[in-house]
Amino acid sequence: MKTFTMLSTSGILGYGYAEESLRIGMSRQPQVIGCDGGSTDPGPHYLGAGTSFCSRLSVKRDFRLMLQAAVAAGIPCIIGTSGGAGGEPHLQGMAALAREIAREEGLSFRMALIHAEQDKAMLASRLDQTRPLARLPPLDAATIDRATRIVGMMGPEPIARALDGGAQVILAGRSSDPAQWAAPAIRAGMAPAPSWYAGKMLECGAEPTTPKEPDCLLVTIEDDHLVCEPPNPIRRCTPLSVANFALHENSSPTHHVEPGGLLDTSDVTFTPVSDRAVKVAGMRWTPAETYTVKLEGVELAGYRAITICATRDPVLIGQIDDYLATHRAKVEAKAASFGVSADRYRMAVRVIGRDAVMAGWEPVTQVTSHELGFVIEVLADEQEVANAVLAMARTSLLHADFPGRLCKEGNMAFPFSPSDIPLGELYRFSIFHTLAVDDPCALFPIEYESV
Repeated sequence: MKTFTMLSTSGILGYGYAEESLRIGMSRQPQVIGCDGGSTDPGPHYLGAGTSFCSRLSVKRDFRLMLQAAVAAGIPCIIGTSGGAGGEPHLQGMAALAREIAREEGLSFRMALIHAEQDKAMLASRLDQTRPLARLPPLDAATIDRATRIVGMMGPEPIARALDGGAQVILAGRSSDPAQWAAPAIRAGMAPAPSWYAGKMLECGAEPTTPKEPDCLLVTIEDDHLVCEPPNPIRRCTPLSVANFALHENSSPTHHVEPGGLLDTSDVTFTPVSDRAVKVAGMRWTPAETYTVKLEGVELAGYRAITICATRDPVLIGQIDDYLATHRAKVEAKAASFGVSADRYRMAVRVIGRDAVMAGWEPVTQVTSHELGFVIEVLADEQEVANAVLAMARTSLLHADFPGRLCKEGNMAFPFSPSDIPLGELYRFSIFHTLAVDDPCALFPIEYESV
């Protein structure tokens, strides 16, 4: 029976994993080692700013061990969504890191960079081939023009093409999380359905195990099924842990839309093959009639500043809603006095200990905590305006009077000095659309180099 084994080191490159897990995993002679490098989970900032949400030090540690293992074993090392968001600065940052590690460790390999950042003029010329996602309006030229950065989410085809081109180290720009795993498996002749399902398991490393923690996972595809097993002996895959993770990040528990088709898990079964490994079977893959690429784009929404404080004054906590309403009115009046009208900024006050997590959806309406925390956020078109309004909001919240007040000093405790924290640019997702394509590789040019 033909088999294909792949080793994922972690859910995100830079989250860390046990070196012993890597050693044990490599002893199983996988055909591919890899890791997902990013996600939209941390929000739009990193795509807009061109930065990574994992530190360079932690990414370098994880990547160094992977490169050493891959070169020693002579197998491909594949990183998806390089640099955290998969834009051009993220991809170039990972490429620089690969070259740096190669110099330091004396490694040599053929590397492929798969670019995912999209040309605005090209997208504007193909608006009729786009469709909105996430209840966004149809894509228009103005939205494209405002975007700071736009990436396309590649499927497995560009990654397979890079393998065909002889690349041992593949750094992909924005890519579908399981695509980096489906690519080498399908290319090796494995069936698409278990190959895609293997990708769903591998994309987050040891998340389908118990206990959960960033670590390695081995998946072996065999004919029409796959087997999940963690190399770390302290972890186990169980039917429950694997089935639980199969629900990960998808609006449907059984239908997973991917580039080029639909992974149907309606009839999947989970069978233990040992006390640490689980066989998964019964998945189906249906190719799409039209191949689409998801587009992700962000635009600048303004500049932001925040402050963090807290109170445990029971008299104030007992009337906090009225206090915050008065506070908002005072800030508006004082900001107007120095030339900033209410339409030039937005202010939010998040109350930690009441409804900061669920806001209006919070079913518990009575405050029972003996202390409350506050995150005050001001957003404006200019950083100077955001800073000025925030300073006024902080002063007002700290010193305003209220009925029954006993403490005549400050109402709030501030854990940081400086208390006001300018956060700079705020980005928002403005493009979540699909683009129909004839060639799955057309939007993703590949660049090769010898490192």
